[in-house]
Amino acid sequence: MNTEAVLSEARSRLRDGGLHACLLVRELHTGDELGIEPDTVLPAASLVKVPLALATAERIRRGELDGATMLDVRPGRITTPGPTGISRFRHPARVALDDLLYLSTCVSDGAAADALFGLTPPAQVTGVLRELGLGGITVRHTMGELSDTPVERLDASQAHLAHALAVGAGTSGRGHRVPQLDTTRANTGSARAFAGLLQALWTPSEIHPDVAHRVRTLMSCNVLRHRLAPDFSSDATTWSSKTGTLLNLRHEIGVAEHADGRRYAIAVLTESQVAAVEQPGADALMAQVARRLRDHLRQR
Repeated sequence: MNTEAVLSEARSRLRDGGLHACLLVRELHTGDELGIEPDTVLPAASLVKVPLALATAERIRRGELDGATMLDVRPGRITTPGPTGISRFRHPARVALDDLLYLSTCVSDGAAADALFGLTPPAQVTGVLRELGLGGITVRHTMGELSDTPVERLDASQAHLAHALAVGAGTSGRGHRVPQLDTTRANTGSARAFAGLLQALWTPSEIHPDVAHRVRTLMSCNVLRHRLAPDFSSDATTWSSKTGTLLNLRHEIGVAEHADGRRYAIAVLTESQVAAVEQPGADALMAQVARRLRDHLRQR
């Protein structure tokens, strides 16, 4: 099957599955890539924790922060399904900065991320990205603002209404009645921008090698492996990644490293058009389409 046929089939499968997807698969050695709407900007959700980890690790390298510093972190006390770690704690915790990096990146703990944002605010994270030659990703707010969506204000039996609002209340210019889904107010990025970030972390770039190694190690320890990991993990492949989930958004970015030395950056950002909370089929479809594009690129 030629490339255009592969892409056409992928678009059709995504459409039939109720997903609007923006994705890019890039071989890191050659730069060859395949994508669907890779330049479309979407809210980043928890993907923003990778730029946060990069900025924090860079500031530790510069001596501006000390990874051993202990921080008092307030409990999140969030009871709705989804949040992890300190976000669900009932009592304050005292945690080292290095360990907050782990919780934020590997467990996707929003409270840990906000403790890091307290040291490196969103605008400074964006500034570090630009200093390192990375464009296309903009950090505007902390993770705490993501927890104040309609789903937190509704009974669990009515959560589908929040998803209906997420699906139906957008504008053609990517504005949205839900602030966290409005690309003029949210943390944002495109599949191409996140693939560029991955490339800068996995190949020589303006990012210091020690910092890149630290972030790669964190991503390799990601415990959330229900989305793309089933199609990219094997005894012959290492999958390092970060997920992002918010209302109808389901994202994942990662790098597949094969035993033969070939490496692929994969960024999949999606918006579900189905007003439902639980959509395991959407997660599986994301992985299957990304795998199909990776396989085609690998065979060319």
